[in-house]
Amino acid sequence: MRAVGYFAPGLIAAPDSLRDIELPRPSATGRDLLVEVRAVSVNPVDYKVRASAPAPEGAAKVIGWDAAGIVVEAGSQATLFKVGDEVFYAGSIARPGTNAQFHLVDERIVGHKPRSIGFAQAAALPLTAITAWEALFDRIDIRRPVPGPAPAMLIIGGAGGVGSIAIQLACALTDLTVVATASRPETMAWVKELGAHHVIDHSKPIALEVAALRIGPPSFVFSITHTADHLKDIAELIAPQGRLALINNEPLDLASFMRKSVSIHWESMFTRSLMETSDMAEQHALLEQVAALVDTGKIRTTMAENFGTINAANLKRAHAFLETGKARGKVVLEGF
Repeated sequence: MRAVGYFAPGLIAAPDSLRDIELPRPSATGRDLLVEVRAVSVNPVDYKVRASAPAPEGAAKVIGWDAAGIVVEAGSQATLFKVGDEVFYAGSIARPGTNAQFHLVDERIVGHKPRSIGFAQAAALPLTAITAWEALFDRIDIRRPVPGPAPAMLIIGGAGGVGSIAIQLACALTDLTVVATASRPETMAWVKELGAHHVIDHSKPIALEVAALRIGPPSFVFSITHTADHLKDIAELIAPQGRLALINNEPLDLASFMRKSVSIHWESMFTRSLMETSDMAEQHALLEQVAALVDTGKIRTTMAENFGTINAANLKRAHAFLETGKARGKVVLEGF
């Protein structure tokens, strides 16, 4: 089968940073599905792993953590899907990635693809939708009010992949006032189009920007990007007893949140699959709900760019684009 991988980590500009390769087609056992991959999308985790994680000795490392495709085999213990089902999912960081014609994935982290959109549009959603859903509803529980302040949430980094779906989920499933940050005219327009009630500029002091809205201190903050740069402002603007969700892994001094009794919640969408937690199938359930929201028109795909066929040249272009930090929504590739 055709695939894209690398043999040594490094800069995307290196000639062999990603290579077209041929690999044996795997077979499904246990609760695994073998999926014929029709489309993938690219996330920051892709380029971070490519730049730093060694490949197996003498073999290529295949990355990619978003896919939409068709089930072609189901393991003997698989019960949630059958051959021919159209699916979408984000996979496990502990297993080979989705940049391959055929891919093995545990059915418990897979959802039925939304019927109303194509494979490329569906591939844009899984990793970011899981991240946003778990952060908003499993971690900071935005459907449970904070006593006192107005029901409002600030999303820092609203135009990226996670922010683009987080805005939509919050607007579709809660009555919160959603404030999102962006810093360029095109990204500000994008987050407004996705449903944000207010848009502020995160290149300016965001505590002052939020105060100028006159909506009061937000009950919830979801900081998706550059948290260290905004940490002082977040501590100033968040409501007492508010809840803060983080997805970054940079060192942070969180002592300034103590006086307000702010609860701080880390989110990694790979935790359930990596640790094989007892509630691993919750990711299947939430993807089913995401698909239903798409099919009923309550949320939409976050695909913003289609970079063409799944091959090394186009994936290199996608990695390089994401590394600029200027992408909005998701970049997808479709077909081999």
